[in-house]
Amino acid sequence: MTPEPRALLRQLFDAAVASALPDISIQHFLPDPPKGRTIVIGCGKAAAAMARAVEAHWHGQLEGLVVTRYGHRVPTQRIEVVEAAHPVPDAAGLDAAKRMLAMVQELSQDDLVLFLVSGGGSALLTLPAPGITLEDKQQINTALLKSGANITEMNCVRKHISAVKGGRLAAAAAPARVVTLAISDIPGDDPAVIASGPTVADPTTFADALAILEKFGIQEPASVISHLRAAKEETPKPGDSRLRNSELQMIAAPQMSLQAAADIATGFGITPLILGDAIEGESREVALVHAGIARQVLRHGQPVNAPCVLLSGGETTVTVRGSGRGGRNAEFLLALGIALDGAKGVWAFAGDTDGIDGTENNAGAIVGPDSLQRGRALGMDAKSMLADNDGYSYFRSLEDLVITGPTMTNVNDFRAILINP
Repeated sequence: MTPEPRALLRQLFDAAVASALPDISIQHFLPDPPKGRTIVIGCGKAAAAMARAVEAHWHGQLEGLVVTRYGHRVPTQRIEVVEAAHPVPDAAGLDAAKRMLAMVQELSQDDLVLFLVSGGGSALLTLPAPGITLEDKQQINTALLKSGANITEMNCVRKHISAVKGGRLAAAAAPARVVTLAISDIPGDDPAVIASGPTVADPTTFADALAILEKFGIQEPASVISHLRAAKEETPKPGDSRLRNSELQMIAAPQMSLQAAADIATGFGITPLILGDAIEGESREVALVHAGIARQVLRHGQPVNAPCVLLSGGETTVTVRGSGRGGRNAEFLLALGIALDGAKGVWAFAGDTDGIDGTENNAGAIVGPDSLQRGRALGMDAKSMLADNDGYSYFRSLEDLVITGPTMTNVNDFRAILINP
């Protein structure tokens, strides 16, 4: 028996998250223990859960430190877990990065550095380049988050104002073997972009980073602009000898989660259509495209016949112009609801697989054929609230937020549009 629409959408999301949990996947990618020491370091929203999974499956000596977002800690025995701020870095993240950098220096080729990385790691592992302060990094992060820059652009800038990102951490660990286990939250799964690639060669340049700030009209802080213009020490590039013993394994990615949800839908006799695992763009514009596809299904049975579910992943952006509350998924859903205008038989879920949409307490929300009507009955104007970037407040008033708490993984956004007229 097929669940009712809201329950089915939640089941699809839960399947997507479960497929990316470190406890399930990490054991298949662990290297053999080395002759020397094994040092585990890591960063990201899933870093603590990854560390716990390593401990459960590792045979031999183990020590280390990982940093995760506040509220994402899980119990560990041999690997220390530190919590820090995301998406704007704080002193706890800076202290953790300093300690990790110290831990991987003066190692031998008999030693192993196991680097655990997942989405959110760029903000959590923060160690400014010389001449840049934590306050400078906080200011530039805030400006980038509000600008509408995509994650690749933001992380290009972050690499070039950091002492550990863009391959610098792996370079510091040479000649030890460095094995990175990654959970991707990046459209396209580019390892050089995940958490700004601390152990991966960086093809971007200081000039690229400066051009991104100029593109979005970001002119402060002066110390960051001066540092980028000086371009004194580039990040390690492909072919750098210091990264010769560095390798990476992708243990979970958005496509895997979309396929897990698709399998659930198929089991209920609902045709899944995966639109893409790397969709980017302004949330409200991406919503218009998704709404257009949904209407094509309703009117013409193309590209698939109903009942069906449109699935997509990736990371949209929001250019903040209002003063409301809400992450990119709430923004997407409110724009989608307006575009669909109560279309019969269409329900949608959008949420972040880490359990936190932006800086709010919800993973995402659900919109249905009656959402706009119910909103009007409560005195809310959906278009005005979208203009104010206030999707969170809209769905909270409707009691349609989906709250999961931290999921301990992160393969970016998950969207499902169920069409069953």
